[in-house]
Amino acid sequence: MRLRLPADHFRRHDESDDGYFYRFPRRVVHLDDLAIAVLGELYGQILSPGGVYLDLMSSWRSHLPADLQPARVPGLGMNAEELADNPQLDDYRVQDLNHNPSLPFDDEQFEAVLCAVSVQYLTRPVAVFKEVRRVLKPGGLFIVSFSNRCFPSKAIALWLRTTDEQRVSLVLHYFTEASGWGEPQIAQHIAPPADPLFVVWAAKLAG
Repeated sequence: MRLRLPADHFRRHDESDDGYFYRFPRRVVHLDDLAIAVLGELYGQILSPGGVYLDLMSSWRSHLPADLQPARVPGLGMNAEELADNPQLDDYRVQDLNHNPSLPFDDEQFEAVLCAVSVQYLTRPVAVFKEVRRVLKPGGLFIVSFSNRCFPSKAIALWLRTTDEQRVSLVLHYFTEASGWGEPQIAQHIAPPADPLFVVWAAKLAG
């Protein structure tokens, strides 16, 4: 039986327009160098070289390994200046997914969609996960990574009240609620004093 989470779980301390919050470039990564290296290594292990990947909720860095050599990487994020500074993006669009979760791409365009250290800001996550499934090719991967750092005023209330392990369960819940996904995989890297890293990914089912 599916469990629908109460609406107040998705409220934020700062409910002002997200476009106003992100109007200035911040150029933060929410991960230290070691966690970034681990994430890049994982991307290299589970992504097929030469694919087309969408960097969702992107910023000024995408953390893709240099030897992956993707065919194209579009980005979708909140600040045009940050996106323009990202050397791994071929093109980008500015869009607030909390205002409009519909992705501006045709069906089955991507081999993978990446969402790095940003899932905690989604107020309509299931709608976004459904859209990600739509734009992925059958068998394509949605890779969601996060740590324990964020902009707390814009993270949803439930995220701020949960442990790292509960946040993994929350992301798994999003996949379940969105439906159409294979069995999710989980990886984690915890090596204090480095930032912890948690990664959850699943493949789009055919049909």
